[in-house]
Order: sequence, then structure tokens, then C-alpha cells
Amino acid sequence: MLAFFLILFAASLANSCPTPSGDSAGVPFVNVTTNGGSWLDNAGDGFGEPLNVIISGESSAEVLTQPGLLRWAQSIGFSTECLGIHLGAPQSANLGDGNGFVNQTIELREDYGVAEDGTCLESLIGGNHFRVYVQNGTLAPTGAFFLAVSKEEDAFDDHNIVPDGYNIGRDEMVAGAVGMTTFDGTTFNTTAVNMTNAMPAGSAGVNHGIAVDGAVILLTIMIV
Repeated sequence: MLAFFLILFAASLANSCPTPSGDSAGVPFVNVTTNGGSWLDNAGDGFGEPLNVIISGESSAEVLTQPGLLRWAQSIGFSTECLGIHLGAPQSANLGDGNGFVNQTIELREDYGVAEDGTCLESLIGGNHFRVYVQNGTLAPTGAFFLAVSKEEDAFDDHNIVPDGYNIGRDEMVAGAVGMTTFDGTTFNTTAVNMTNAMPAGSAGVNHGIAVDGAVILLTIMIV
């Protein structure tokens, strides 16, 4: 499914993720396990959701801010939570940057474009959403965004993740992002690299026991 929209790199790319050398600024990201981090965030009870998409630290500087990230997300059909209300405790992640576990910066949901609160419909009927974490500690100050992307059921099914929902959510989100997108007068050009085997495949430690295929997608987003 990924072949038609991703630039496929060899698995060696995943095994040669940048490592800190005193200054990690200006690199796409640092492998989270280098300094004791994890490819799973902390969802509680020892389980987590996969950090399955990364926005490269080599993206346009304006993108690597929360307002810039939101503008890009809105250009691909995502927006802030319904009425600005977040239900449930935020999840945290250790990105191996020296900050330890830090709560998600923001959570964005699929926007169905209904009036001004299209994400309210996502909360009701389900859809795609992602949590955002920033790699900015002193051990890895890349500025990269790590996203935990998943597709969830509707409210009547308690927003559980759909079967294979981590892989599906990642792939659907990336498919809608690659190429030129525009929001509020800003045009973005997003390219993607599939890093196979970047994280352990399988369901060990994964929330809801849903297996992942081990791939992480690296996005580079440039403002045109």
C-alpha cells in the first residue's frame, strides 16, 4: 500500500539514524533508543502507542513550531480537538533527548469539515488522530516532531483503536500528506521516506495488543 506514495529506502537507512555528536541540530532526528528512550509512548499500565511518524528536524523552521504544525495539519485535514476539550489524561513519551518522559504537546484529530467544529464529528464517529511530542532536550535538540498516529472507533466503542489501527492510521495520514497542500495562504510540500524495521514489530508492549509492522515514516515538510 505504501509503494504508490512513498520513496522507499533500504532498511539500512533505519539502522543509520543520526546519533548525537555534541550538537544534533540540523539533523532529521535522533534515534530515541540511543539515550534510553522508546518507540512507544506511555499510555499507562506498561503499555504504549507507537511513534510511527516523524516530522524531520530538517523541515522548514516555521513548520517546527506549534502554530506551524497546526497550519500544516489543517492543510491535510486535521485540526484541534472538539471545542478545545481533551478527554482523558495526556500520554507521555521519552524521545531519548534527555528530557525523560514528557506529556504530549498537542493532540489533533481528523476534521470532517462540518461547520467550524469538524473534529467533533471525528469524536463521535471515529477516524484518524495523532499525538505530538517534540525532541528538543540537550542530548538531541533536533526539533523533530514524533507523532503517535492511529485510527479509532466511534464514541459508542469507547474510541478503541480499530484492528491494525496503528499501521492503518499512519498510512492513511501519510497518503493524505505527501505532495502539495495549502491552508490559509500557506503551501506545503511534504515528502516521505519509509524506514522499515525502525521499531520492533509485533504487539509486545503495544496498547490494546495491536501489532505493528515496525515501519516509521519520516516526513520532511517545506513551505513553498
